[in-house]
Amino acid sequence: MSVPHAPVVETIRRNAHLLGSGTNDYDPLLGMVGQRPFVLLGEATHGTHEFYAIRAEITRRLIDELGFDAVAVEADWPDAYRLNRYVQGTGDAHVDDAFADFQRFPDWMWRNRVARGFIAWLHARNAGVAAASRVGFYGLDLYSLYRSAGAVITYLEGIDPEQAAEARRLFACLDHVRDPQEYGYEAATGVRAACRDAAAKVLLDLVRNAPDYLAGDGQAALDEQFFAERNAYVVLNAERYYRGMFGGRTSTWNLRDGHMVNTLLALRQHLRHQGRQGRIVVWAHNSHLGDARATQMSERGEQNVGQLLREQVGATNTLLVGFTTYTGHVTAARDWDAPAERRWIRPALKESCEHLFYSTGLDRFFLPLHDGAARSLAEPRLERAIGVVYRPDTELASHYFGASLSAQFDAVFHLDETTAVEPLEIAEHWRAHEPPDTYPSGL
Repeated sequence: MSVPHAPVVETIRRNAHLLGSGTNDYDPLLGMVGQRPFVLLGEATHGTHEFYAIRAEITRRLIDELGFDAVAVEADWPDAYRLNRYVQGTGDAHVDDAFADFQRFPDWMWRNRVARGFIAWLHARNAGVAAASRVGFYGLDLYSLYRSAGAVITYLEGIDPEQAAEARRLFACLDHVRDPQEYGYEAATGVRAACRDAAAKVLLDLVRNAPDYLAGDGQAALDEQFFAERNAYVVLNAERYYRGMFGGRTSTWNLRDGHMVNTLLALRQHLRHQGRQGRIVVWAHNSHLGDARATQMSERGEQNVGQLLREQVGATNTLLVGFTTYTGHVTAARDWDAPAERRWIRPALKESCEHLFYSTGLDRFFLPLHDGAARSLAEPRLERAIGVVYRPDTELASHYFGASLSAQFDAVFHLDETTAVEPLEIAEHWRAHEPPDTYPSGL
């Protein structure tokens, strides 16, 4: 891994677009979008205010100026679909109620002030346009094994009670545990029969019966059928995912990101069947949205959303945008399922791309990764990734990986110092934020 050299720093300075405080900051990015149907906006952490805020502002412009039809995020399908119903004007009456399904750790990923503001904006925007022009909000993830199974049964109870009873009988193989990891362990070790065949049967029956369910019922019925089918896919893939956690032969990472891509492509097809353009903005972590082939992930045989989309729809149809930070604060836990805290992010290591960007002295900028900038940033460097758990005591091992930045992304936003995203509910652990090591001397 290389340490910054003066020519690389000068190249970045020449090609970077400084960020101020106006919406014109994002003109260069919008100019790169063209007719691409997929714009992928990443984040280096799951708890940085600026990443959420910048993505929200860019997305507003993509919707208003370039006609994007949907926002798809790293969240569970049924939880995000409750937000979708709200923004479409068919669900909860109040925005706070629409976030009620985000209960599991890490709830701050979507139960935060910036996400709430964006959803409120989207609801108001949609209220002023015809139903055919409303923009939806969707989840891509597959952790909701039991909630998705319940959603399928609920849908069938309203349209085909006999089939609902059959689905309930088939999904009984998931019962008695109600914890997906415990189910996965028991199924993988032979303590209980695996539910894969039952999950596949429910999905096939749902797809086979769709023409009867949809006969003469209009757009709302199409949307609810799509919601139910995707929940059935979640059950099928989540069952395999949780079983794979303990089976030893399946890459659960690849299962998860493959599911996300399949959901994106199905969503685009669903939108296009309605006469829409099928243009989608995606919000997820850099590790999902940057091309895995340009990182150490590929050495482990791991693929991700950015790579798979480039392969399946073409690089000219995708725009992959990364986000980096040098230091600041982040909302993260000390361990899985621990309370959210406002943690201090240690300054980036000298061998990293974050330190390279910091050394330019530009503070905050947008950098298209083409021509000279692409050549200068092709050499592998360390790149930092903080998820929902931050472990500074093992910073290098826990949070850095090697990557060729210009092959990983089409462009990147860098901010020297960032702040923690604010959860909707402020707990004492978060209020008592972690100060930098030099506090109070500042030395």
